[in-house]
Amino acid sequence: MSIFQINKKLQPFTDVLLAAVITYGFHLLYRYFAGDINSWAWVHWLNNRLSEHVYYQSLWINRHLLGLKIQTEEIRTMIFSNGGKIWINFGCSGLKLMFQVTVLFLLFPGPWKHKLWYIPLGWLLMHLANLFRIVSLSVIVLWKPEYWDFSHDWILRPFFYLIIFGMWVIWVEKFRNGKLTKSNEDGKLSG
Repeated sequence: MSIFQINKKLQPFTDVLLAAVITYGFHLLYRYFAGDINSWAWVHWLNNRLSEHVYYQSLWINRHLLGLKIQTEEIRTMIFSNGGKIWINFGCSGLKLMFQVTVLFLLFPGPWKHKLWYIPLGWLLMHLANLFRIVSLSVIVLWKPEYWDFSHDWILRPFFYLIIFGMWVIWVEKFRNGKLTKSNEDGKLSG
């Protein structure tokens, strides 16, 4: 067995390891420098805009699609009929996850022509997942408020990472080598 064949067999392992190091490394660095990063004017502005969008869009979904009766307070707060509240702060903006998607796909190998559209697609998916998260938490705070903390921390927060992982799998399988994979005559994928 040649060294090339060994390296090819280890490729999935090294890909997973690289993605994990990038993702976890970014998470640690962001947590360490979050105070500094969030003090930058442009980051503060983005956090504010994204928080507002998440608030108004989730409020609209809650009221018009789910028919929930919701009162509002200043500073992006929804008050539900049972007295439960959801406050959309900067931590709910989704910006950190958009940064995380950006860093992962900028650093992970692959063609730039696909990165130029795949990264913005990741931002959109993070925003849509964030809306799903806030609307889900709205339903939970209204009907099962005792599960709110658990759902927030242990179900809906990891949900973002499942989406990022799914995007990464698609990236590795479809785009990493600079060309879309095609079906062979025998039905196997090539790449």
